[in-house]
Amino acid sequence: MPHVTDFAATRALFDLPQGLAYLDGNSLGPLAHAVPDRVARALREEWGRMLVGAWNDAGWMALPDRLGDRIAPLIGASAGSVTTGDTLSIKVFQALAAALSLNPDRRVILSDSGNFPSDLYMAQGLARSLDRGHRLVTPPPEEVADHLGEEVAVLMLTEVDYRTGRRHDMADLIARARALGIVTIWDVAHSAGALPVDAGGTGVDFVVGCTYKFLNSGPGGPAFIHVRRGLAERIEPALAGWLGHAAPFAFEPGYRAAEAVRRLRVGTPPILQMAALDAAMDVWDIASIHDVRARSLVLSRRLIDGAAAACPDLVLASPRADECRGGQVSFRHPEGYAVMQALIARGVVGDFRAPDILRFGITPLYIGEAEIDRCVAILAEVLDRRLWDTPACHARAAVT
Repeated sequence: MPHVTDFAATRALFDLPQGLAYLDGNSLGPLAHAVPDRVARALREEWGRMLVGAWNDAGWMALPDRLGDRIAPLIGASAGSVTTGDTLSIKVFQALAAALSLNPDRRVILSDSGNFPSDLYMAQGLARSLDRGHRLVTPPPEEVADHLGEEVAVLMLTEVDYRTGRRHDMADLIARARALGIVTIWDVAHSAGALPVDAGGTGVDFVVGCTYKFLNSGPGGPAFIHVRRGLAERIEPALAGWLGHAAPFAFEPGYRAAEAVRRLRVGTPPILQMAALDAAMDVWDIASIHDVRARSLVLSRRLIDGAAAACPDLVLASPRADECRGGQVSFRHPEGYAVMQALIARGVVGDFRAPDILRFGITPLYIGEAEIDRCVAILAEVLDRRLWDTPACHARAAVT
C-alpha cells in the first residue's frame, strides 16, 4: 500500500498562532515546533560546549551536503548532486556564470518578463562584468519557446511565476532547449516543497532554489544548487570560494576545484540557519510531495471557486487550469495593497505584489478547508464593506 500523507499529523508539527489563516507560506514558511530545540542544541551543546571542535564533532562541515541529500528527493535529483549554502541570488549567479562558460560562442541569455527580478539582475550584472556582448532577452512567459534558437547560450527560467503562479511546462522547454545545444537553469524557489520537480528526468543542467518558502527553514534560510551528473566536473566556478576547494584546509594559494557539486560551495556554512532547515525538513519524513500537490490543487480550486462566487470585484490572475498553476492563487484588484492589509488585520495572511496582485500560498502541510473558507468569507466582507479604504490600510510598509 502506498503511503498516504496524514495532513493532521503534518499540521501538528507547526507552531502557528491560534485562529490565524496563514496563506503566505510561499513567501515565508511558518516555524516548525522542532526548530527552536534544534537551533538551541546547535547553540548550547555544539557551539557552546564543543566550540571550534563542532566543525568536526558535530558534523558542521558536512552539513551543506547532508542537507542537499535531504532536499534532493523533492526536486527529483540523486544523492550527491545537491549542496546548500549562501543565498539564491548567489546560486543563480554561479549557475549562470558556469552555463555561459559552457556555451562560449553564444551571447543570448533567454528568460522571461515574469521572472523574479533578482534573477534578472544577476544576469544583467554578470553580462556587464563579462563585457563580451551578452544580452538578456525577456519575452512574455507564453512566448519563451518562440525565442529558442542556436544563438541562445542559456535558458534561465523560474518554473512558477512569483506574481501569478503561472507554471511553465519545464519538461517541454528543457527538451527543446537541449536539442538546440542550450544550457538550462531552472529556478524552483516557488516549486520545491509545493509540487514534484523532476530534475533527473528532464535532464536540466542546473537547478537552484531557496528553502525559506515551502521548505520552512526561516528568514534567510540557505539556498541550494543541483548540477546534472557528469556536468559539474566541467565547471570552473566563477565564485571560487575556499569551501569549494578540493582541500580547504590545505590553504593552497591557487584554487583547485572540489569534486562534483561540492565545488559550488562558496563561504562558511551558516550553521544556525542550517540547523533550522534540518529540523524543518523532518516533515518530509511523513509527507509525500505528490500528496501535497494533489491536496494543494483541491484547496486552490476551492479558493478560486469561492472567490468567483463571493468576490465579483476580484480578477483571477492565476491560470484556472490545474496543470498550469503552481502552489499559489493570485487575484488582481486596483486597491490590492489596501485590501491585503485589511485581510491581515482580520487574521488572514497573504501578501501583495505590485502593481495589483493579492497572493495566497496554498500549503496543505498546515492549512485546510477551514482556512480557505475563512479567507473567502473575510475577503468578501472586506470588499463588500470597503473595509480596505482606511488610512491604516493605505499606509505602505517597507515589506509588502
